[in-house]
Order: sequence, then structure tokens, then C-alpha cells
Amino acid sequence: MSKQEKPTLADEFERLESSPEGLSADAAANRLKQYGPNALEEKKTSKLVQLLLTFWGPIPWLIEIAAILSAIIQHWADFSIILFMLFLNSGIEFIQSNKAANALAALKSSMALKARAKREGKWTDIPAAELVPGDIINLENGDIIPADCILESGPYLAVDQAALTGESLPVDKQVGDVGYSGSIIKQGTMQALVTATGGNTFFGNTAKLVQSAGNISHFQKSVLGIGKFLILGTAVLAALIIIKQLYLQQSPLDIVELVLVLVIASIPVAMPAVLSVTMALGALTLAKKKAIVAHLQAIEELAGVNVLCSDKTGTLTKNELTLGEPVLIDAKSEQELVVMAALASSTIEKDVIDQLIVSKAERSVLEPYKQNTFTPFDPVSKRTEAEISGPNGSFKVIKGAPQVVIDLCTNAPEEKDAASKAVHEFATKGLRALGIAKTNEKNELRLLGILSLFDPPRDDSKDVIAETQNAGIAVKMVTGDDVAIGKEIAGQLGLGTALESASQVFSEAKDMDNLPESVRQEIVNADGFARVFPEHKYGIVKALQQAGKYVAMTGDGVNDAPALKQADVGIAVSGATDAARSAADLILTLPGLSVITDAVIEARKIFARMISYVDYRVAMTINLMVFVSASVLLLDDVPLTATMIVMLALLDDIPIITIAYDNTEAAPAPMEWQLGNMLRTATVLGLISVVENFILMMAAQNWLGVSAMELQSVMFLQLVVAGHLLLFVCRHDHWFWQAPRPSAKLLMAIIATQLLAVIICRSGFLVPAISWELIGIVWAQAICWMFVLNVARRICR
Repeated sequence: MSKQEKPTLADEFERLESSPEGLSADAAANRLKQYGPNALEEKKTSKLVQLLLTFWGPIPWLIEIAAILSAIIQHWADFSIILFMLFLNSGIEFIQSNKAANALAALKSSMALKARAKREGKWTDIPAAELVPGDIINLENGDIIPADCILESGPYLAVDQAALTGESLPVDKQVGDVGYSGSIIKQGTMQALVTATGGNTFFGNTAKLVQSAGNISHFQKSVLGIGKFLILGTAVLAALIIIKQLYLQQSPLDIVELVLVLVIASIPVAMPAVLSVTMALGALTLAKKKAIVAHLQAIEELAGVNVLCSDKTGTLTKNELTLGEPVLIDAKSEQELVVMAALASSTIEKDVIDQLIVSKAERSVLEPYKQNTFTPFDPVSKRTEAEISGPNGSFKVIKGAPQVVIDLCTNAPEEKDAASKAVHEFATKGLRALGIAKTNEKNELRLLGILSLFDPPRDDSKDVIAETQNAGIAVKMVTGDDVAIGKEIAGQLGLGTALESASQVFSEAKDMDNLPESVRQEIVNADGFARVFPEHKYGIVKALQQAGKYVAMTGDGVNDAPALKQADVGIAVSGATDAARSAADLILTLPGLSVITDAVIEARKIFARMISYVDYRVAMTINLMVFVSASVLLLDDVPLTATMIVMLALLDDIPIITIAYDNTEAAPAPMEWQLGNMLRTATVLGLISVVENFILMMAAQNWLGVSAMELQSVMFLQLVVAGHLLLFVCRHDHWFWQAPRPSAKLLMAIIATQLLAVIICRSGFLVPAISWELIGIVWAQAICWMFVLNVARRICR
């Protein structure tokens, strides 16, 4: 049932075959079987299935093939190391993907646990899960509405449905109005007819959207693309090697050993682990900045965000009612107007407007007055009334809907016109108005003035929005309030005021996942949206993503959960509900948006480190793949053993984990994976490195007289040295000597690794020993090639 439709009470009684006396026990039992419990269904995926899925994908496939081949030829040391890396990568992925179902669980916990229903004509307390359509329920102050319903009898209700619809003020409801599951009763008592339960409620529809929401991150897509690229290259090169070896009539085991060397060379074994550790360390940094990362991939998504959809109430504003500038008619001062309004307010009821007004009146001024009688607000009279006795005698004071109060007063027509004009001006600014009147000595009701109420912007919101816009991110306000309120707040915050009514934008949309092009374009062009419902927020995010935008969405309520989960980065602001926090990727622990700018800058630094590593790792992998394959195909020689290649992976990648601490610069604009450009650049760098390897190998064989055994050690050292020097080329788009200084941790890790490699090659541990002269030659030529590689990278970028 959508909020735009308002079925009549008679129609609902007829449809549900019910009456004001409620249902019989038998009818309720039958309907419980028909409709199911009044609870949200949760689809759970087995933990075992989740774990097994981490072993499925291009990079895991390569590792698994290498493990199988090493087992076939009984290279158990290689097999053990490869298997260790496989389980390490899978374990990291499994841990990080384990929070997917939390949003729905939080939604379920928000449901009311008990309900008071009329069964067999008698009121009884039953579990809310046992409610069925057709039940008559009692709703009173403090209750959570347990199911969608239509109000059947009683004076009125004031309902807080901000967590569902985003409306900042409680909504007054009376007979015939609709109540939504999950809303909170702030004032009043009424009876209602249950019209929908469980997953069929407005609340349940939100939960369904949370289940269906979500998208593959750009990080996952990019790693998948890199894996497919490497698999294709490996398959082509392996096929060429197999064809040649079969032509030469080599034994199957010899062929398997050659293919194993190639496969091991083609695996960026530690790439998933290094990227995850880089993001995990980045998450710790963000946590210190009061932004908790719920999903690691959100870090690289945040670096690429170019549209921020921001909820208004409680996010851009304080979610606190404040008195604005009043309009005085008979009142001599603002304080007099506030005091008279306070005398027409209840100090017992938990009405937010009454509490605000009473808190603003000076106690010393209120003390001489006594409230003899008080008539609370109801939707018929649209006002409160109080009989007051004070130092100058007794009088009556009223507070309520401005036009109602104005019409009751005896002021001159020009004064009434001025008051009506002020009310209209308040409305155009999105302010709520209250008329205040008091009887005089002649018992005539005189208009004292008009009070205005508004939810003010947070103190830091305007500056944060400006910083966000300067970082290349467009900010769109998304609110459940009226267009006028949204425009007023947007103007105060420096946002565009071309807000659209979401109800109108989506009026012809039947499927939020497949919006017409005209609707998508309208969403992209709009500065923001008002009168937004949960399905609208989800549709807005979806449409922006279909238009190629990286979307961040902030929110705090149940209604925000589907959009938070669908967004590239869902941001739960401080004080958000459990449902919003569980659906979000980033959880802010400070009020407002001030931490978002810091988080974006830090995310861009983290992303820059990831791009540097991927450039380096893919280039090194291509270098190894092509070098090994070309050596076998052209020279009938294997320049490295499988053990050496596994050692290379460990020596090259494990120290590079410290790239997570590297010094880098934040890009001034949103960043994104440019996979085609990245693979092209890495391929060029990898092929140049292959040329470097062959030139060194030819020189060592023909001019330096290096033996075949020593040559393997020379090439092993060359790949360790050149690999880390290549990282310095890839660290930044500047020339390598102009880039920010490497962090102490990264520099020390690389120096330690290089010293270890030199010790291994000089001492002959695991590889044939070589001379200090050869070690010096390897280092000298590798440094010279850094300049060539840097020129190539700058041309490609």
C-alpha cells in the first residue's frame, strides 16, 4: 500500500471482511496461515557456501591450477606455498564479505514485539507477529505501530514517521488516515484496522528493497578484469609452449613442469591480500578520523564518488525544532508572545512543540500564572486552549493553526491581513507557523502574533558542502519534507534550489531498476528531491549509477537502508538507526558531515597507493610471463626454476604490503579504475622489462662468460632488484625523483628485501652463488633502466 493512495475505511472493512468488533479466534488463526506471521523474512546464505565462493574467480583459478600442477610433478614445497597463498586470499575475502545480511536483521529488530488487538470482541495483548489483516488494534502514546493500518476510531494521533518517510515533524492523523508499521505514536490514542502485515507493509517493502539492493564494487570488477586478462595471456602462452614441446616430443611431465613455471609466473599471488591489507590499514586511519569502515571496498569507492545524495533531516539539519523570527500584532515583545504561547502549552504531554515553547519562556515570568484548565490539540479544532489566572485576573489563551486562530480573533482587518501575509511568507520559506491569541478585559479574543518554527541547518553543514563541492563532488539534497522546506534549507547551505518532487518524477515509473531515459535525465539534472519515499531514494541512486555516476548516500533512518545498500558508498551519519548502520559502508561517529571531506581525502590517498601497487604488480607479472615463455619458445631454456619464481613472489610482494603506509598525494578530483589504460600502461612497462632482462641475459652469456647455473641466479637477482625499482617508477605520475618521499616503513622493507636477495645470491643459499661484480652490474643496469621505464609510463599515462 503506497502512501499516495488513501483507501476509505468502509472499503477496507469490506475487503478484509472485518468489523469494529475485530476478528474471531478461528478467523485470526486461518488468516495467520494464509498471510504468515507479521515479521520480515530473511534469506540466509550458508557460511560454507560463502567460503567456497571465495575460491571461485580468475585469480583463485590460476592459483588452484598452479597447485594442481605442482602436485602432479610432486613439487611439494611449491605446492605448500601456493596453497598457503590461496587460503590467505580466501580467508581475507570471506571475513570482509560476512556483513551482507546485517541490514535486514536490524530492520527486524525494529518491529514492535507486542500488540493490543480485539479478538472475539475483547481486548487482549498478543505477540505482534500474530497480527493479521482485519484485526482491530489499539494505538496509544509511546507505541510502535505494529502493522500497516487505517485509523478507525478515536480523537487523533500525532505520529513520528521520520524514520520511514523523512518528515522532520510529527504528523497529525485522524479517522480514515493511514498508519505505517514502524512509526512511533507521540501523542493521542486511537483504534485502527490492520490492512497489511509482514513483508506486505510499507516497512516490509523497505526491507525487500534492502534485500534486492546492492551492486558489485568497482574494485571487484577491476580485480576480475585483471584476472581475466592474465588468464587469457597465460592460456595463449601455455598453448604455444605445449605445441612446441609436443612437436619436440618431450615427455608429459616435462611439459607439465614448464607449464607450471609459466602459471606460477602469471599469478599475482599476493595481489588480493596486499590490496585488502592496504584498505584495512586505511580503514584504521579513517577510524581515527571518526569514520568507521564497514566494508573495505567502500574506501576505493569513496575515492571515486562524484555525487553525494544527502538526507536533510538530522544530516544537513540538527533535527531540532527552533523558534524563528516572530510576527508581533498585539504582543509588545517576543518574550510576551512566547510566554503566552507557553501558557497555552502542556508541561505534561510529550509534545515537541509544547516542550520547545515552554523551554524558551522565562521561568520567572511564568511563575505568577496558573493554568486552571487545558484543552489539548485535536485535528478538528486545530488548537490548544487554556484558562489562566494571573496577577491581573483571569483570561483565556489559545495556540494553534494560524488561519484558525486569526479567524477567531477580533483584530482589525488590516492586522489580520498582515498576519495572513506573514503566514504565507513563512510557508514559502518552509517554516511552520503558530497563531497565538489571548482574551482581553472585554473577553474579546485578540491576536498577539505569529510564531515560526524550523529545523535549522547544522553549524558546519555549509562549509562541509563547499569543501565537498570543491573536491569535485556534486551534492544533491534528498528529503521527505515539502519542496518549500527543501528549497529554503538548500538556499541557506549554498546548494542548488532546483528541487524536484520525487512523487512527480517517479509518477510513471513502474520499475525502479529500469527507469525511462527521460526520468534518469531529470534525476541527473535536478539539484535535489523533496517528498521522497524509500523506493524513491533507491530509484534515485540507481538512476544516477545507470548514468555512470559513483554515488554516495547519507542517511540515518530505516527509510534510508535500501538506498544506503545500493549506493556505491552508503554513509550512516551519527545517531543513525541500526538498520541504516548495518546497510551502510561508512559509519560516522561525529554529528553532521564534517568528517566526510576528511574521509574522501584519505580515501583518495589510499586509492592512489592501490593504483601504484596494481600498476607495479601487473607489469611485473607480464614481465615474468613473457620472459619465461619467450625463453622457452625462442631459446629452449628455462631462465628460472619454479622455486625461484615462488621466492620472487614472496620477496617482491610481502615487503610491498608496507605501501599501505606510503606517502602520497590526494587527487583534487574523484578517482576511478581506468582498467584499459592501466592494463595498457602495465603491459608496456612489462614488455620493456622483458627487453631489459634479455639484454642482461645476452650480455651475461656472451660478454661476461656467466655459466648456465649462475645465469639463473643473475636473472633471479635482476627480477628482485628491477621489480622494486619499478615500484618507485609506478608510485606517482611525477618523475620518480620528484615524487613524495617514500615512507620510512616502505623504504626500510625494500632495503631489507634487497639485502636479503643479495645475501642469498652471494652466499649460494637456495640458488647458485655469484660474484660481487655480477651483483654490482645487475644493480647498475637496473638503475639506468628506471629512466627508460619512467619515460614510457609518462607517455602512456
